[in-house]
Amino acid sequence: MTDGAMLQVSKCLPAGQGLAPALRKRASFVELDWDVRQKSRFSATDSSGRALAIFLPRGQAVRGGDVLVAEDGSVIQVVAAPQKVLHISACAQHDSAFDLMRAAYHLGNRHVPIELQPDHLKIEPDHVLADMLRSMHMTVVEAELPFEPEGGAYGGHVTNDGHSHHGHGHGHSHDHGHGHAHPHPHPHHLG
Repeated sequence: MTDGAMLQVSKCLPAGQGLAPALRKRASFVELDWDVRQKSRFSATDSSGRALAIFLPRGQAVRGGDVLVAEDGSVIQVVAAPQKVLHISACAQHDSAFDLMRAAYHLGNRHVPIELQPDHLKIEPDHVLADMLRSMHMTVVEAELPFEPEGGAYGGHVTNDGHSHHGHGHGHSHDHGHGHAHPHPHPHHLG
């Protein structure tokens, strides 16, 4: 690599699979948000100040914890960068696992990239969805957190629009609007 040239990266080891812990410990890292990690072609700068040109197979998303392998054999750990998200949890007064499951269902109907956790969900900021979730008795808080949305149910790849696909197109409409207004005596705004 000459001065000013970008180091080419074309391999990704999911969760650093097969890599010795000592190599991971010595590796540089690159902190990337979800918008970048879902792309197969992007540039970045690692913690050592090296300019990286990442060229992965189309549709391959990079996850926090993955390890990139550069053309010179060096390895770079991927860290999921904190970014603006909506942190969604069941409201303390109504606290029900069913409420969280119902919220995930409605978000899934809208093909929204979503991170599923046992006690909360995370999505990218969207005031319309935030209002819908609050009307469903959910607590919605704006936060700066790493975001790791679910991949496809059948191992499908993630496209640049955040959707996961497995051998099918999306030539049909996805307007699943639902109005669920409920009188609700306490606020669900914390942020």
